[in-house]
Amino acid sequence: MPRACHPVHLGEPAPEPVPVAGCDVCQALAEQRARAYAVGDRSKATDCNVEMRRHAHPQVVRG
Repeated sequence: MPRACHPVHLGEPAPEPVPVAGCDVCQALAEQRARAYAVGDRSKATDCNVEMRRHAHPQVVRG
C-alpha cells in the first residue's frame, strides 16, 4: 500500500541564544560559535547554540 506524502510546514527558526552576562560557559560557547561561522561550519555553530540553550544557570533567590 503506498504511503501518502504530506507537505512539511516549518516555522521560523528560533533566534540564536544570547550568552548570559558573567557566565564563562556561555561566553566560551559564543566564541566557539563565532569561530565556527567564520570558517563556514554551520553544524558546529548550531551545536554551540544547542549547548547554550541547554546550559543551566543557578536561580537567583531574591529575598
